Amino acid sequence: MKMLKGFLVALIGLFIVITLLSLLIPSKVLTVKGIPVYAPKEKVVAALADLRNWKNWHPVFMNDSSIKFSEPSSGVNAFAEWNSGNKTNRFNITSVGPNEIRIALKRAGENDVENVLTILPLESSNGFQVEWKALTKLKWYPWEKFAGIFVDKITGPGYETALNSLKEYLEKRP
Repeated sequence: MKMLKGFLVALIGLFIVITLLSLLIPSKVLTVKGIPVYAPKEKVVAALADLRNWKNWHPVFMNDSSIKFSEPSSGVNAFAEWNSGNKTNRFNITSVGPNEIRIALKRAGENDVENVLTILPLESSNGFQVEWKALTKLKWYPWEKFAGIFVDKITGPGYETALNSLKEYLEKRP
């Protein structure tokens, strides 16, 4: 009995230490990916601002024909909705500025991911740097905080693939 009691005290102590350590980990993770694009700004903005145009370059939109778009499919409150893994995903445009578009990715049972697509002029040429920033908000749970350390490694390649596809689409398009 004494040994069981000691084991439980050690287990509870370990849980408390892990929980306290997780409180030191930030509750928001920012993933930033960017790529230079050599195309007129109007084409870049058109490809990003209208969700229907995403089917021309975004891998998820290219591979899923069941995506539903709002009417209109651009501007604040425009959205695209699709199902994957028995859950509904929704891209919702929250704001549009001259050089950025903010989009919330909502998925049932998960925290929203705030996405910001920014278009910045390149100094040395007539191209633009397109940056994709994704802000993931984590819950306070220790396992979620520790998993947050790897969010960039998990989601980053998807953003890079989408940006490379955008670059290819814009630079090959007349």
